[in-house]
Amino acid sequence: MSVALYGHTTSTLANGSILVTGGRDNSGNYLSSAELYNPLTGTWATTGNMNCTRQLHTASVLANGLVLVTGGTNSSVYFNSAELYNPLTGTWTTTGSMTFGRGSHTASTLSNGLVLVTGGQNNTSTSMSLNTAELYNTSTGTWTTTGGMNVLRYRHTASTLANGSILVAGGQNTGGYLNTAELYNPSTGTWTTTGSMNTARDLHTASTLTNGSILVAGGQGNGSSYLNSAELLNPSTGTWTTTRSMNVARYSHTVSTLANGSVVVAGGQNIGGALNSAELY
Repeated sequence: MSVALYGHTTSTLANGSILVTGGRDNSGNYLSSAELYNPLTGTWATTGNMNCTRQLHTASVLANGLVLVTGGTNSSVYFNSAELYNPLTGTWTTTGSMTFGRGSHTASTLSNGLVLVTGGQNNTSTSMSLNTAELYNTSTGTWTTTGGMNVLRYRHTASTLANGSILVAGGQNTGGYLNTAELYNPSTGTWTTTGSMNTARDLHTASTLTNGSILVAGGQGNGSSYLNSAELLNPSTGTWTTTRSMNVARYSHTVSTLANGSVVVAGGQNIGGALNSAELY
């Protein structure tokens, strides 16, 4: 890439290119820039800048091929703004704003095409944590609130289950690291608690496996520890079981599911600093 950065997003476009947006550079500057990676040539090219500098935002690829970016922060301001990237023109246009400014939240595309945004941090909330959730309508470009989570949380994960429900797990709030998990029902707009993880964690990853289980790996835990532990949720029973730990403790890493069903985790940080290692589950 042309700029070293963190706190950014990556999205796979319909043509196979990878879109990277925003984040911060090594000088601490907040960025509005965006770049495209071409996997056929192994090269990067800049594309249009976002209308807003932001990090800790989300990016979702919509059914129409556009990319929806929501929220994020620069310094102490948490944004409720959202914008759309058009891969055909390389340009960004603003769309409807969320009800709440938020960063370190999640965004999930539902089977009905709506985008569900959950939780995050907000500097207007006395707890700095949110349990609110809202839905983006791609047809109208507008947001509507939906049922709030049972627990305030940010730095959590959100995973889509085979039945269309959204599983939210872990994160953090003023009470510390969380091991709780809950399920969003798109048909009713309500949340129900499910089994808690064995380990409280944030800045972890969650992956949906081919057998429908959810694999959670790494993150930060109580006592500021860095985790290499991993566990699996059985959606049918709502229970978590531990599985083999990673070779390296890591948080703020990335995860990808390969065509053969394996899961690769890469990078992140731990007490030794930034990591360049990767491993396969």
